[in-house]
Amino acid sequence: MQPKYIVGAIVLLFGATAPFIISTYELSLLGRFLALSILAMGIMLTWGEAGILSLGQGVFFGLGGYCLALHLKLEGLNLANGDMPDFMVWSGVSALPAFWYPFANPFFSLACVVIVPGFFAAAFSWLVFRRRVGGVYFALITQALALAFSTLLISQQAYTGGFNGLTDYSTMFGLSITTTGAAEVIYWVTFVLVVAVYFFLRWLLSSRYGMMLRATRDGENRVRFLGHDPVPYKVVAFSIAGMLAGIGGALFTLHAGVVSPALVGVVPSIEMVVWVAVGGRNILWGAIAGTLLVNFAKDQISSALPSLWLYGLGALFIIAVSFLPSGIAGMFRPGSGEERIVRQFLSRRKLSSAE
Repeated sequence: MQPKYIVGAIVLLFGATAPFIISTYELSLLGRFLALSILAMGIMLTWGEAGILSLGQGVFFGLGGYCLALHLKLEGLNLANGDMPDFMVWSGVSALPAFWYPFANPFFSLACVVIVPGFFAAAFSWLVFRRRVGGVYFALITQALALAFSTLLISQQAYTGGFNGLTDYSTMFGLSITTTGAAEVIYWVTFVLVVAVYFFLRWLLSSRYGMMLRATRDGENRVRFLGHDPVPYKVVAFSIAGMLAGIGGALFTLHAGVVSPALVGVVPSIEMVVWVAVGGRNILWGAIAGTLLVNFAKDQISSALPSLWLYGLGALFIIAVSFLPSGIAGMFRPGSGEERIVRQFLSRRKLSSAE
């Protein structure tokens, strides 16, 4: 058996048994970071395979999170008697807004977690890509989109919870989601979805669609010259990434117990790109590894040195882009530049020790 399969089996075994071998707090952290890795795999699809750099994935992450949080805030309320979420009462709202009512149904809410971000991503990308906007201009547009979305959420305090977001929910499907047993169930759901998304994207990228997507990335004009329209391929990739971000946002909301504008703005959206850059934007498992490594480092460093974390994150991104263009995962890919650097470093150490 090849080493990569052995390592993969070990990782899967650890993921499946994590609830039994780590503390509840550590399990909560791991669950959050695995939820974020679903979003990161979507960024890998668009940035690494399609050449589309989006600095606004926080928008779709937030849409998924808010779609689920709307239901969680309504869970247990008697809408027929005019009950409303607590923050609406404090804001002086007289009646529950009409757009909140459908989210009282959990199945509607779960469907919206995927459909709303996917539809919004499809509509937005189609409008942009059909005008042949790409590169840095597309990145700036998505960054502006993230800023506008977070500003909208903050300004609508009475309907979205404002800067504090939506929090303080404890049940789903009538069952508590705050117990240790519920946390383990949510973790397993997250873990299974991460594995499912990983194998789905592996299949997708090995298909004819994946080959056309890479061809579009490497030479969009050549693809047009050969009679193919690259726009649908790019729209599908961006839509899938949007749906994955929505799923990640909903799962993160369950794990963290909160969704707020602070999680969906410009800075979080840029951080998401850093995760993939560090892990490896052309390697699927690298996106997962980068997300876990950077976020665990953030958790440890920001608690000890909160004022220095952003500087460290910026330095990490510069190092990754300058010296590890294929990320950490590139060091394990045979023939890559990173792998050659590691070999040269190890050979020099052997020579120096021999001397």
